[in-house]
Amino acid sequence: MILTLVGMPGSGKSTVGRQLSRRLRLPFFDSDHLVEQHLGCTIKDYFAREGEAAFRDVEERVIRDAMQGAASVLATGGGAVLREENRQQLRAGGQVVYLRSTPEELYRRLRHDRVRPLLQVADPLDKLRAMYAERDPLYRDAAHFVIETGRPSVPSLVNMIVMQLELAGVLPPAP
Repeated sequence: MILTLVGMPGSGKSTVGRQLSRRLRLPFFDSDHLVEQHLGCTIKDYFAREGEAAFRDVEERVIRDAMQGAASVLATGGGAVLREENRQQLRAGGQVVYLRSTPEELYRRLRHDRVRPLLQVADPLDKLRAMYAERDPLYRDAAHFVIETGRPSVPSLVNMIVMQLELAGVLPPAP
């Protein structure tokens, strides 16, 4: 089974995914890192040089390949759900957990970020609100489970995810 985490930039997908993979004793992959390995450069550089559409094409190929792999935990890039093909691949390939965070919470976490290309704008909070309005329905469409991130610690979020998976019969109950 591939357990995929989706959500807005800064929702904790990579951080939670790493701890979740340790807890479940599964390998962890971050689609953004897989994309950078494929490209041989940073997403930021590729995005600036080739544009968002070219980046999304590469991201789609990387996600398709990842979904063909062995059981693992996969953290996706925040915009992976923008393509219908990705949402279908993720949902069909395993269990998808949407780490839902409000734009205000995300802004609190990301206000000093200088790496994420889509947030290098005059009003990042306004940009996060617009992205959230567009993407929240898409995350929900892809997800089997929605976890509100709010302010719980990462171990608490991991526990909430494992509990949801156990309740749904996806994971056997812990002994």
